[in-house]
Amino acid sequence: QVQLVESGGGSVQAGGSLRLSCTISGHTDSRYCMGWFRQAPGKEREGVAAIDDAGNTDFADSVAGRFTISLDNAKNILYLQMNNLKPEDTAMYYCAVGPHFAYTDHRWYKNWGQGTQVTVSS
Repeated sequence: QVQLVESGGGSVQAGGSLRLSCTISGHTDSRYCMGWFRQAPGKEREGVAAIDDAGNTDFADSVAGRFTISLDNAKNILYLQMNNLKPEDTAMYYCAVGPHFAYTDHRWYKNWGQGTQVTVSS
C-alpha cells in the first residue's frame, strides 16, 4: 500500500519561499508520475507540478518559472521548491502518485497524502 506524508507548509509573506516534502513508502511501480496538487477553499483541486520516472516535468502555467519539482529516488522523497510566492498560491498542497502519463491531471491519481497548508500573505 502506497503511503504519502507531506511536510514543509507554513505561512510566509509574498515574495518568500517554501520547500514542501513528500515522503513516499510502499511504491514499487517502475513507471509512474508523482505530482503536487493544491486546493483552495471553494475551488477545485488543480495540478501544480509533476515529474515522471524519466525525470520529465510538467508545471501549471501559474507556477512555471517560480516552482521546481524534484525526486530523491534514494530517499523516496518528492520535493516542491516554491519561490516568489504570491497570495494566490495559498492552498492546501497534496502530493500523489499515479500512472506515468498522468502529469498534472489529478483525475488519474489514486494515492494521496493528507496535505500541508501553505498561506501567503500580501
